[in-house]
Amino acid sequence: MPADERFAVRRESARASVLRPLTAAPAPAGVPVPPGLALRGRLATGARRPETSRGSGRGGSGSRTPRPGRGGGPRQAYERARRAWDRPLTAYYVILGSSLLITVLGLVMVYSASMIKALDISKPATYFFGKQFLAAVIGGGLMLIAAKMPVKLHRALAYPILMATVFLMVLVQVPGIGMSVNGNQNWLYLGGPFQLQPSEFGKLALILWGADLLARKQDKRLLTQWKHMLVPLVPVAFMLLGLIMLGGDMGTAIILTAILFGLLWLAGAPTRLFAGVLGFAAVLAFLLIRTSPNRMSRLACMGVSEPDPEGGCWQAAHGIYALASGGWFGSGLGASVEKWGQLPEPHTDFIFAITGEELGLAGTLSVLALFAALGYAGIRVAGRTEDPFVRYAAGGVTTWITAQAVINIGAVLGLLPIAGVPLPLFSYGGSALLPTMFAVGLMITFAREDPAAKAALAMRRPGVRWKTMRRRVKKRPSGER
Repeated sequence: MPADERFAVRRESARASVLRPLTAAPAPAGVPVPPGLALRGRLATGARRPETSRGSGRGGSGSRTPRPGRGGGPRQAYERARRAWDRPLTAYYVILGSSLLITVLGLVMVYSASMIKALDISKPATYFFGKQFLAAVIGGGLMLIAAKMPVKLHRALAYPILMATVFLMVLVQVPGIGMSVNGNQNWLYLGGPFQLQPSEFGKLALILWGADLLARKQDKRLLTQWKHMLVPLVPVAFMLLGLIMLGGDMGTAIILTAILFGLLWLAGAPTRLFAGVLGFAAVLAFLLIRTSPNRMSRLACMGVSEPDPEGGCWQAAHGIYALASGGWFGSGLGASVEKWGQLPEPHTDFIFAITGEELGLAGTLSVLALFAALGYAGIRVAGRTEDPFVRYAAGGVTTWITAQAVINIGAVLGLLPIAGVPLPLFSYGGSALLPTMFAVGLMITFAREDPAAKAALAMRRPGVRWKTMRRRVKKRPSGER
């Protein structure tokens, strides 16, 4: 045999001797095959490992299937935002955070907008800010108390709050006890520089009492009858409206009417019934406006861009001037020109105009975004609950805050008549701030009463988490852990 053929035979026999251990021979019955030998046998018979791209291991840059919700792109961002919004505690944090941010920003703007007004009446520059800060501290305590109170206690307080509010509103009309401010007889003197406007607490009283009334009637299946839906809710609301209108406060009456319509809407009032009550309220409002020259002049100032020669629409026109001079980012905090005597009430009804002048469009849009977040969180709380009282009360508070914010901002923008209502949680006024912060605490209670939110809050307590960890660790017989 030639040398070349002998070399080829030897090479084939050597290759066979190397590959022979990799081919697993059939194991005898009852004898287990080692896993390594079985794996080598599969590889030798032609089975291949799954192909992976180079660098696809840990830390590699190979192609991998992206997880849902990961990566960039507007769709992934939308999905992440939607999942974050659907978390149980989202409404709780949004209500708490947005209300506190509005209050803090309002304190800053009250100080900036009221300095010149305070100096003009021979008071320190921090005069109005100090009163508003004290009201915010008291309101924060009320919000904390309301947030800690159970829902049953809120329902139990509905009738006492309503009776106390009606008593104070009647007391306002007694000569020598009630006070008149800017032509409205709606104030009680408390001593020193402090005054109280009971009609502001009427909003909270109507919401709590109306929600409890409708919830009890729904439990008895009485809301299908129109007489049970209207009586006694509408008569009591009209009684409050009458007491408010005796003092001439049209703006507060509008907010109270909006709350009434919100409760009727949530109760499922038929369209004919709802339209009838709305039509009656519209006719009554038209008569009240038509018979008052002051209200007619306010209605005529909608959309004006400059005051008339006789000085009419001065406040509406200078509110537009303040917004227009702010630009994108404003003239700077404290650098407003309109608050130097040009714009009346710069720290109360028209504080939004000073915000636009000093913080610009960015500042005003931030305020609008905070109110939109607060309103949407309130709608979510009202829509997800199964408790009728929580649904009516949360819907009433949301209607109150959003309607009052829309009316105030619409008047500053010239889109609505000047109603004389403050911007909730933002404008100067302790009588308006205290019940509003209590209502925010009420909303926080409702957000925490959701079963999923309760479970999420319970898991975040340190004691619960420590007990959960203790249960997972088993003790060894030797006593070691």
